[in-house]
Amino acid sequence: MGIYGAINSAVSGLAAQATALENISGNVANSQTTGYKRLDTTFSDLVSGGGSVQAQQVSGTTFATSRATNTVQGDITSVDVDTYMAINGDGYFVVTKASDVVDGSTTFADETYYTRGGDFERDKEGYLINASGYYLQGFPLDPDTGNAIGDNPTVIQIENQPLAASATTTVEYQANLPRVPDTTDYDGSDEDTALLDAGVGVGNIANADEQDFLDSSISGGSITIYNENGTAMNVEVRYAKRLNEDAGVPQNDTWSMYIGTGGDATDAWYDVGDIEFSSTGVMGTLTAGGMTGTAVNGTSDGFTITALTIGGTTANNVEFSFANGSLTQFSDPDGTASSVSLDQDGYPAGELTGVAVDDAGRVVASYSNNQQRAVYQIPLATFEAEQNLQRVDGAAFAATASSGDADLSGGGQILAKKLELSNADIADEFSKLIITQQAYSANSRIVTSADEMLDDALNMVR
Repeated sequence: MGIYGAINSAVSGLAAQATALENISGNVANSQTTGYKRLDTTFSDLVSGGGSVQAQQVSGTTFATSRATNTVQGDITSVDVDTYMAINGDGYFVVTKASDVVDGSTTFADETYYTRGGDFERDKEGYLINASGYYLQGFPLDPDTGNAIGDNPTVIQIENQPLAASATTTVEYQANLPRVPDTTDYDGSDEDTALLDAGVGVGNIANADEQDFLDSSISGGSITIYNENGTAMNVEVRYAKRLNEDAGVPQNDTWSMYIGTGGDATDAWYDVGDIEFSSTGVMGTLTAGGMTGTAVNGTSDGFTITALTIGGTTANNVEFSFANGSLTQFSDPDGTASSVSLDQDGYPAGELTGVAVDDAGRVVASYSNNQQRAVYQIPLATFEAEQNLQRVDGAAFAATASSGDADLSGGGQILAKKLELSNADIADEFSKLIITQQAYSANSRIVTSADEMLDDALNMVR
């Protein structure tokens, strides 16, 4: 069996090196494929029967098997596409394939696949699909709580639907009012001349008294708020000081807050309420004012105006919040309200302008009203034995009995605007190619030599 055994071993070596060459070829071809995992080749020997004595044993044949490198991460590179992403660490994106188009809408197969190829882009129907044709799956997020809905991911779709308007409910207000306001009426020497003109009276400011009011008050800033239909309303705020602290009389510095009516037929400014300040400039008691036609509730942190109407447009209840001591009274050299900041929580309706993925693994929709909404959470699938996943087209995998079922509760970190490159390195593959070529040539030489020796043996009897 010596010569025939040599030929058999050499032929098995040729077959094994051919398998290695096939894997090397595929790795080189996919060296630029996003998320591709190369296949290495492992060689094993098959021992021919030669007895139990070492001296009688001979080397046998060989066979080659492919070894997955699913756990070997490729390099991560930055890209300028908002929906591209990479995984740093363990895990796979959960994807599926389209099965058909029915009435112009895509339907999907029941099979689930897994990939590291994160080059997803939004198609005309709003689905996120990568270059290999796989559709990304995720968990819808509750718009109120931000928590994932359901236990099974669904195909992610962000349709071109507008974001509905949201009425303003709270205006967070911050400002410092000067101890002595520099009003038009203030003469620079008598602080009482900076107080609200006595002829203006209390309650709303009538149109006839507006100029006197403006001359004895200071601006407190302005902000645009929205009603439930998304209609914009410009809110102007002014402050007028009513009382100065008096050591002989038990009274604190007291200001009145006003909001412009926006062109009311009778009144020019609403009287929201009075605000007292201690001698140290800290906000104290708030007292609701005398707004005509609507109710004002004063709390320790602000005023809530019921059905605020400006310029003929009515909003819902709006709270002007001075929480955490955001309204103070300290000396100001200019005599104006300083550090003024107004933020509100309403917005008009908006059209979809973009879709992106953030580093928390959420799909975020952006709208023309400067609002953003996280609409899906992207899960990462991990496996007990990911090396046993079945490779399918498009740098993707399918679960097998050997790999175990997908676990969607963990995984690595999703990196936004990144891509994981192929883990096949051309330089390494070329090195393996040279070794494979040499081994293949050596095995072919053995076949040739064995054939020549066999011819010599046959010629001995001629």
